[in-house]
Amino acid sequence: MFDSEKIAQIGEAKAKWQENTLAKVVKKNPERQPEFKTDSGITMNTLYTPEDVADLDYANDLGFPGEYPFTRGVQPNMYRGRHWTMRQYAGFGTAEQTNERFRYLLDQGQTGLSCAFDLPTQIGYDSDDDLSQGEIGKVGVAIDTMADMEILFNSIPLDKVSTSMTINAPAAVLLAMYIAVAEKQGVSSDKISGTIQNDILKEYIARGTYIFPPAPSMRLITDIFAYCAEKVPNWNTISISGYHIREAGSSAAQEIAFTLADGVAYVQAAINAGLDVDKFAPRLSFFFNSHMNFFEEIAKFRAARRIWAKIMKERFGAKNPRSWALRFHTQTAGSTLTAQQPNVNIMRVAFQALAAALGGTQSLHTNSKDEALALPNEESVLIALRTQQVVGYEINAADVVDPLGGSYYVESLTNQLEAKAMEYIQKIDDLGGAPNAIEYMQREIQASAYRYQKSVENGETIVIGVNKFQMKEEPPKGLLKVDPALGESQKAKLKKVKESRDNAAVEAALARVKAAAEGNENLMPPIIEAVKAYASLGEICGVLRNVFGEYRQQIIF
Repeated sequence: MFDSEKIAQIGEAKAKWQENTLAKVVKKNPERQPEFKTDSGITMNTLYTPEDVADLDYANDLGFPGEYPFTRGVQPNMYRGRHWTMRQYAGFGTAEQTNERFRYLLDQGQTGLSCAFDLPTQIGYDSDDDLSQGEIGKVGVAIDTMADMEILFNSIPLDKVSTSMTINAPAAVLLAMYIAVAEKQGVSSDKISGTIQNDILKEYIARGTYIFPPAPSMRLITDIFAYCAEKVPNWNTISISGYHIREAGSSAAQEIAFTLADGVAYVQAAINAGLDVDKFAPRLSFFFNSHMNFFEEIAKFRAARRIWAKIMKERFGAKNPRSWALRFHTQTAGSTLTAQQPNVNIMRVAFQALAAALGGTQSLHTNSKDEALALPNEESVLIALRTQQVVGYEINAADVVDPLGGSYYVESLTNQLEAKAMEYIQKIDDLGGAPNAIEYMQREIQASAYRYQKSVENGETIVIGVNKFQMKEEPPKGLLKVDPALGESQKAKLKKVKESRDNAAVEAALARVKAAAEGNENLMPPIIEAVKAYASLGEICGVLRNVFGEYRQQIIF
């Protein structure tokens, strides 16, 4: 960007400034701390100049938006064409309650749905299972059969609204239900759009809602890739998630590295299964966290795009530019929300949302102020949605593509995060890839989480209301409470479905799922057939458990 002679001149001038101007001020008024670092341990200089980006090659490192290496964004004009999809993650209680929340949010200007499922649904158990008791509808909506899915999307046209579903181990079953419900609405599978998370590796690494061992789990994922490439072309078949890795305590650099390493594993598994990389890769998507270190988060998104473009082009030989482009959804950082002074969470979320927009997200969920205390109520969800709308419509942050591109600090951070992430990716490659490096990644995340918690407890990291600026507070009011009685009503609803359906057809459909699991047949068609017969989630997952077995977590110290 600058010739070597000019860089040298700037370096000399900076040295004089440090000695003659900066040093005098610091001597008189010492800086707040001896060293300033980002969450990834990158030292933050007092000032950044062209010296810090002297090696930057514009064409190869930045380029232009919509072109390789996509550092500056995946669309040529980004939000000047249309804003990111504004999604509020919603789901609680019954399908009826969640449908009501969905329709409220759409009426308030939300442009896409994002569905949370309760814990039994996430791990493949029906509401009438003994293991489900006490958890029905608590952290998301309870979905047992296609009958629940029909209620969930009642009066919501699935050819007009895209839906993101945070579901992993039983992703094939929930996607099958969605396809079947769309068909009942008269919408063919090639007309629906949305995303399933479907990212099982991060469940082993950081989150814990797994069912099957890695090998059959990877088979289910590649079966979804293959089926959707032919039948559901507008569906994002996986959302490779760094969000939960970050929530578990990783740094920004680890979030990039571990997420993209998981992505490499999925791409390799699909290629090994005989799929053409350029046939499935354009429908891969990612899911990142937007945390508190504002500029590091913006640089993180830019670095992740650049690394992924290089991986897909150079490592996997993808030819289609859409295969190189990393598209991602962002959620603001739930782990940064505090039960103390919850109104402060509104400001935290606003800055995290702005970082996501400046970093070039394609879709965004903003957390609600009360989520450290309970599931969000209607008022706090509306504030969270309005936060996105202010960023998108009022402050002009969406009117220029990559507005911080060229900032000496942001470009330097982008480069350093790329270098740190690549070191981790190389280590994971050396261990044989992400499925073989689960314990390594768990240890790294635990060490990072420990360092962060220690910094909060010793006061190095300030959290308002927790270790600084505390105040006496009234107990919170108006929190959303899920009625425990809904568990009984959900079980009664499931009982009615099981009694009224054609159980012979269900048994035949489950037998076909079992035969496909034992053989090499793609599992999606028989699972779709089973959900259309109103086989339950637990019944289908039970068949797969009997064939595939269950994963048992190794305890890491």
